[in-house]
Amino acid sequence: MVPGMLDAKGTKILAKSLFKELRGNGYSANQILSLSTELIELVTQDLRAGGESQPAGAPAGPTAP
Repeated sequence: MVPGMLDAKGTKILAKSLFKELRGNGYSANQILSLSTELIELVTQDLRAGGESQPAGAPAGPTAP
């Protein structure tokens, strides 16, 4: 699945999968909540900075040959 094409159902499946993976690797509910809070903060900062256009590490745009 391409990240930019996640719909509501895909997002829910991804979240559930990530949660199960973290719990399976010994993370506590509080640690997962803390991680979630940090992710929300990063997204908020990105939106405030005018982000949303490109994921981190993605090329800025088409390149000329």
